[in-house]
Amino acid sequence: MPAHMIDSLFFRDLFGSAAMRTIFDDMTLLQKWLDVEAAIARGQARAGFIPQAAAAEITRRARAETMNIDAIKAGIDKTVHPLVALIWQLSQHCAGDAGRYVHWGATTQDVMDTAIILQLRDAYSLVTDTLDMLIATLRRLAAAHQHTPIAARTHGQQALPTTFGFKVAVWLAEVYRHQERFVQLRPRLLVGEYAGAVGTLAGLNEGDAVDSLMIQRFVMEELGLGVPPIAWHTSRDHIVEFAHTFNMLVALMGRIAHEIIDLQKREFGEVEEPFEMGKVGSSTMPQKRNPMICESILTLGRLCREKASTALDTLLYNEHERDWSSFQMEWVYLAELFVMGQRAVEMMIGVLDGLIVYPDKMRQNLDLTQGLLLAERVMFALGQHIGRQDAHDVVYECAMHAFNNGTLFLDGLADHARVQPHVSRAALVALLDPVQYTGLAAVFVQRVLDRENP
Repeated sequence: MPAHMIDSLFFRDLFGSAAMRTIFDDMTLLQKWLDVEAAIARGQARAGFIPQAAAAEITRRARAETMNIDAIKAGIDKTVHPLVALIWQLSQHCAGDAGRYVHWGATTQDVMDTAIILQLRDAYSLVTDTLDMLIATLRRLAAAHQHTPIAARTHGQQALPTTFGFKVAVWLAEVYRHQERFVQLRPRLLVGEYAGAVGTLAGLNEGDAVDSLMIQRFVMEELGLGVPPIAWHTSRDHIVEFAHTFNMLVALMGRIAHEIIDLQKREFGEVEEPFEMGKVGSSTMPQKRNPMICESILTLGRLCREKASTALDTLLYNEHERDWSSFQMEWVYLAELFVMGQRAVEMMIGVLDGLIVYPDKMRQNLDLTQGLLLAERVMFALGQHIGRQDAHDVVYECAMHAFNNGTLFLDGLADHARVQPHVSRAALVALLDPVQYTGLAAVFVQRVLDRENP
């Protein structure tokens, strides 16, 4: 029975993406190992290093579904080595003498490193495709509410009016930056490894560097990967870069989820995650409409955050030319990060696509402080007559009096001796209209919407 939430019979679809789970499952990994072994043989055959017939036979036999999984598991348990049992079995499956050419010139980490890159290539495609859907969803939401006024909040308190579309466009702009990062890191990430025991390719073709490099290039071409300029057995920076970039995206999903959770509180009531009859908020309080999807996204964001530390650890501790104590950490953290993080992005797309927005409540909350939200606007208007700093002091005095005594900000301003000669009550009423003080919010939203994908 599964012992991890990403594979749980009950919770796997809450804690993990089904599509990403397939990319990192055992059978996929086994096939990636075999794909690398077959590519090595084909690359060597192209260079005339081994017979073409042998490479064809190795490729034909390199199928995960034909392998004895129990035998591989038993071999790993006996040898405490992840690949030897597979190499033995593949060699034995090959007809004639083709088996003798399996794994020639390679070291285990060559195969496993390159298999990880093949998995991450699939993960990359899934992530970037999902990113396109996220961008489209955010664009629709930002455009729909480009002019919808809402109270902006700083330090948890109402600050000034803005628009809900502006809030969404800030998220969208960040997603676009992540998209740029993914595009830029792709060529650094998708580089294979075929370097031999300590990275020098000494065992492949001693004394003939040109042929060795040709074979290395052919192997990478067979896999559709870049050729490494030098071995990267202990240099995991490109993997960490992808993991961290993805983790930043997942962190944003958590931040958006947290924002929706806050704005869904009855005291705000400005937005609500998708709801339909049958969704239950509590087993004992029938009235509850809890933001449980957003809470799950936030949970995933928090769980993924620790993977950033693990990823960095693989850079910090990686001794000499090989250190499996670091390398093996990738077997754990990469699957967990991408399976959980991808689910967070998928769920957020659903939340944003079906987000319930309450413009009337947003408008109502703009009036909650009875004009205090527009103190800056009054200060600037008055400052044109008495100077900015003096105006700040006057407006501050009126604002604190209204706040402490429960009186109207408008009345305090209109009755103040330093305001009366310069700004009429009617002008103050106009200045305290929050809908008229969203600045360039809509313009900035349009800037983001006008952006072209990288």
